[in-house]
Amino acid sequence: MPVSSTPKAPWSQDENLVHCSYEAGILEDPDHTPPKDLWTQTVDPLEALDKPLDFTVYFEKGLPVKVAIPDQQATDSVELFKLLNKIGHGHGVGRIDIVENRWAGLKSRGCYDTPGLTIARLADVDLEGLVLDSKVRKLRDKFATIEWSQCLYYGMSLLNAHLRAYKGNVYVLGRSSETSSLYSQEDTSMGSLDTLSPMDSTGFIAIQSIRLEKYGAQKAKDGQPLSQS
Repeated sequence: MPVSSTPKAPWSQDENLVHCSYEAGILEDPDHTPPKDLWTQTVDPLEALDKPLDFTVYFEKGLPVKVAIPDQQATDSVELFKLLNKIGHGHGVGRIDIVENRWAGLKSRGCYDTPGLTIARLADVDLEGLVLDSKVRKLRDKFATIEWSQCLYYGMSLLNAHLRAYKGNVYVLGRSSETSSLYSQEDTSMGSLDTLSPMDSTGFIAIQSIRLEKYGAQKAKDGQPLSQS
């Protein structure tokens, strides 16, 4: 069985479709900067492509189903991830260097190359802002674990995230949904009074300010200033 660790590359390496992890050897010193030749799945962001790449990731029911760049597209799940990995590789997207808490209680330093999944995750989180109810999202963020996330079904469908990869980062350029968007440009417009009136907020503000008024009154009673310079 081939072993990647050598005297010139004294660290372990575990590669699969999703990521490549690097641990042990010289990396066990958390203050030792990883050498440039450690990373195999991404180029150094300082040496990444000078021209940004705009592309779109399509989602159905919370899962990526297609990736489209100007001269190529992929719909097969494996080919889709390979294309995302290719995009992330050339633009230096997906590198992290962290200290983790192991199950046994020990801390371990690990470096990870995760180009494709980093892109997919960023797109997914961004689209949640468009289609996921705010209370549901807060409950998910508060209670959901890895096990729960495998069981939960978010009901997202026909979603598109428009992205740009450039110099170690992925930027969201826009997002859309034909069926599941909870966003209304008309309702949230600050240039129209056809839906919500500014007067509608007065009762809400009055109720929300009760606790602040009580807090201020108590501070005044105790002779304390309401603000500090």
